[in-house]
Amino acid sequence: MSDFIVEVKSVSKNFNGKSVLNDLSLNVPKGSVFGLLGKNGSGKTTLIKCLLGLLKPQKGEVVTIGDNPLKFKNGTKEKLGYVPQADRIYPWLTVRQAIDYTETFYTVWDAELVNKLVSIWELKETDKVGMLSEGQVQKLSIILSLGHRPELLVFDEPVASLDPAARRQFIKMILDLVADRECTIFFSTHITTDLERVADRVALLKDGKIDFCGGLDELKDEVKRLRVTSKDPIKESIEAEGVLSCEILNNEAVISVRGFNEGMKKQLESKFNAEVQVENLNLEEIFLELNR
Repeated sequence: MSDFIVEVKSVSKNFNGKSVLNDLSLNVPKGSVFGLLGKNGSGKTTLIKCLLGLLKPQKGEVVTIGDNPLKFKNGTKEKLGYVPQADRIYPWLTVRQAIDYTETFYTVWDAELVNKLVSIWELKETDKVGMLSEGQVQKLSIILSLGHRPELLVFDEPVASLDPAARRQFIKMILDLVADRECTIFFSTHITTDLERVADRVALLKDGKIDFCGGLDELKDEVKRLRVTSKDPIKESIEAEGVLSCEILNNEAVISVRGFNEGMKKQLESKFNAEVQVENLNLEEIFLELNR
C-alpha cells in the first residue's frame, strides 16, 4: 500500500494551446497538512481539479486515495471532502436544509461536529443560502465538506472570504482534525501566513511545474538572506549560482540566495573583505524571492 494519498505523475494540462501544468509530478503523504502555494493564475485550481477528476490531463496519471479520479468508485467519493473557491449551494435552501440535503449523500454523518461548527461560526439555520454573505457561504461549504469525516480534505483558497477571526478558527479546526485522527488536508492558497501556521509540507507552483516540494523547515534552510558589510564600497553586482536578488548601497549588499551553504558565506567574506550575516526569511519573503 502506498504511503501517499495523492500521486501526480508527469501531468500536463493545456487550455487553448496554453500550457497550465507542464509535466508536473507531486506526492502528498498520508496524514499530512499539505499546502500548495502559487500566485493567482499559476494553475493551483487546475491541479486540484485534476486530483478530483473534474479535469482530464492531456498527459500523465493521477492516483487519489488509490483510485483513478476520472473513474472514482462510490466508496472513494465518500472518503473525499472538497471546498472549491466558489461553491454553488442551492440559494433557495436554508442553512439547515443544505445540511440535511448534503447528509443524504453519505452513509456516515457526524451531526455533532456539523452542529458545533454551525454554532461556532454563528450561522443561523433558518437563513437562506442566497441571503448569506460570501464569507458565510464559505463557512457553510467548509462545514458541509466535513460532515462525512473524509480521509482527504481538499480546499481551494479556503480562507479567501473569511474574516480574521474565522480564519483563526479555521486554522485551529485543521490542527484539531489532524491531531484527533488520521486525516490528510490538501489546500491551495496565496496567503503565506496561513500556510506557515498549519502546513507541515509545502509545494511551490511556478510556470506549471513544482519549484519546490518538502518540509517548511527544508525550504527555510534552502533560501537565506545574506547581509554583506565591506570595509570598502561594493562597486559590482554580486552574481553567482543561486543568487535570487542583490541590492547594493555603498559598502553594504543584501543578497537573497537559494541553495545556501557555508561555502557561500566564506567566499563572500574573502572576496569583499567583508563581514557576512546570515538571516532567516519567513515564507512570504521566500515566496516573493522565488517569484521575482
